[in-house]
Amino acid sequence: MQQHAPAQGGGILRQPMSVWATAFAAVVAFMGIGLVDPILPAIAQGLDASQSQVSLLFTSYFLITAVAMLVTGWVSSRIGGKRTLLIGLTLVVVFAALAGTSDSVGQLIGFRAGWGLGNALFVATALAVIVGAASGGAESAIILYEAALGLGISMGPLVGALLGDMNWRYPFFGTAALMAVGFLLITTLLKPTPKPPATTRLSDPIRALAHGGLSTTAFTALFYNYAFFTILAFTPFILHMDAYGIGFVFFGWGVMVALCSVFAAPFLQRRLGTVRVMHLALALLVVFQLGLAFSPHAGIIVFTILSGIPIGLNNTAFTEAAMEVSDSPRPVASAGYNFVRWLGGAIAPYLASKLAEEINSDVPYFVGAACCVVAIGILVVRRRHLAALDRVDVDHAFQDAPVPAKA
Repeated sequence: MQQHAPAQGGGILRQPMSVWATAFAAVVAFMGIGLVDPILPAIAQGLDASQSQVSLLFTSYFLITAVAMLVTGWVSSRIGGKRTLLIGLTLVVVFAALAGTSDSVGQLIGFRAGWGLGNALFVATALAVIVGAASGGAESAIILYEAALGLGISMGPLVGALLGDMNWRYPFFGTAALMAVGFLLITTLLKPTPKPPATTRLSDPIRALAHGGLSTTAFTALFYNYAFFTILAFTPFILHMDAYGIGFVFFGWGVMVALCSVFAAPFLQRRLGTVRVMHLALALLVVFQLGLAFSPHAGIIVFTILSGIPIGLNNTAFTEAAMEVSDSPRPVASAGYNFVRWLGGAIAPYLASKLAEEINSDVPYFVGAACCVVAIGILVVRRRHLAALDRVDVDHAFQDAPVPAKA
């Protein structure tokens, strides 16, 4: 297991401006995930496409993101973190803008794939940059990163609804503009990051997955992400609401994700341990998926919002586990982990929509619930590979313990 520098004082909110600049760009990057949620029905109507065809906007995005994760470390170790961030941001700006000009669903799917490439270069490197530059140690940096994720995911549907109500193309142009602002902030506020002492080989992320703890975390997260993105990518079609209605439902969902990522997850990790938090969150997600399958319209809204609770808990727990469970460098471990887990995000949108078209709209949630059960089974069977996390949990609990008064 890695040995990390002791945490510095200052608290999670007292960070260098370079960290805030990177976090802002991360918020916008994560906005791109939920941005299209409110406008999925409008895109289907505007481009005369089926639900499963439109769902490929997610599949192409996350499939390219997953594969690109394997090269992010290779790139950043040769040109440095700052340049990698800027290349990623440039690709997002270009392809998001091009997505807004699409005349067919095929073009839109292709431009979303290019967007996914830029997002992979940015997101994987942003976590490493924030961890390296943040005050308060790795835990504070990860919480800050998850806060950016939660804020971005919650704001994405609102921005998508606001702009998409005028025209389904406007959210893509809006994202391009916001990412251009992020590009300028990082260019001016983030100092050039030093290159790692050793370059990363293309095979390193795959080699890192040979570690039992990292592979356990990654493949558990693959099944969890299938359930996660079934809710995110398929539910807009069965809400039968306008862009604002879908946007506000997923804003509520995103708020739950953000609050539980930043506040509830660290609290529960210190008291229950990281692995138990994963068990709890996955069990809750089973319940909420079944609730989505069996509920009328009002229940679908409620269970969609509530599903943000276990997703927020798991996002933090899994991210910290991936960063801490093995002795691989953090960027390498993150790349291997994200490669596997984003495959779940790539498969779920298309398969869920196809199952709904071929059978009925309840089946995607039954499959999502089954994936959570499989994830719990992996954690149970391979629990010994996650023993290193017990030490991390003890360290966190020790940090929370009150300092005894001097005699």
